[in-house]
Amino acid sequence: MNYYNENTVIWLNGSIVKASEAKIDLYSQTMHYGFGVFEGIRSYKTHSGETRIFKAEEHFTRLQRSAETLSMPYPFSKDELIEATYKVLELNGQQDAYIRPLVYAPANMSFAKNTESNLAILTWEMAPFLGEKLLKVMSSSYQRPNPKGFHIQAKAVGHYVNSLLASYEAKSKGYDEALLSDINGFLAEAPGANLFFEKDGTLFTPATGNILPGITRATVMEICEEMKVPVVEKQCTFEELADADAAFFCGTAAEVVGWESIDSKPLRKAWNDTISRQIQLAYKDRVTEKTAELTTI
Repeated sequence: MNYYNENTVIWLNGSIVKASEAKIDLYSQTMHYGFGVFEGIRSYKTHSGETRIFKAEEHFTRLQRSAETLSMPYPFSKDELIEATYKVLELNGQQDAYIRPLVYAPANMSFAKNTESNLAILTWEMAPFLGEKLLKVMSSSYQRPNPKGFHIQAKAVGHYVNSLLASYEAKSKGYDEALLSDINGFLAEAPGANLFFEKDGTLFTPATGNILPGITRATVMEICEEMKVPVVEKQCTFEELADADAAFFCGTAAEVVGWESIDSKPLRKAWNDTISRQIQLAYKDRVTEKTAELTTI
């Protein structure tokens, strides 16, 4: 996939620069130790024809919180970054785009705390990260990191080594994506998305503490509240999932994507006959600002 060309621009530390000319110091602490934070954001061409960044404030608030959690200097204004992102989208001629703000460290080969940070905002066109067909999901042999060893609630660069390992394993075995457990063997999340499953008209999702509390996850719960669909947050087991009517992953990159099977066992209901499918459609309407009332289940 070509993420940029000779005309693509990014925002870097307050300036618009060509992506092909932007540089990172090879002695950066982020490069060597994975010490950085980022966000995944999407913009959409709405039904009015305008470009809208979905939940921009929430994403840039989380970016700042992630940086502060890791004690990374963060001298950036949320309003400044949102304005800069719209400018990059405009200059790149993009409406339906994926947006990646990245806070990375300067040259520092020691474990000393940094006194400054760099921030880049990159954009590119990207289809749903996991595709649009129903997924064949595999129970991963990998677990999510111990929350006593990492700040799981921060979207940190180094955490995603775990995600890549799990995703590589699943795809090497012929599956579309992995489902990881937490350190206690309960359901956690995908390498880059949260989990919901449906049973008898109720949605279940793993409780926070061992997962990244996703912004898309929160949006799904908002939609469920409006549709009068009950949602239960709890420690969920693989046995409960195996008996589910439907399941889906959700995240900014993935959006809402349904499952075909877990460990080669099909889910009980046809996807188009589930509440989960209605939530998927409602999510698409939400991000594109389509004016339609949500159906109450």
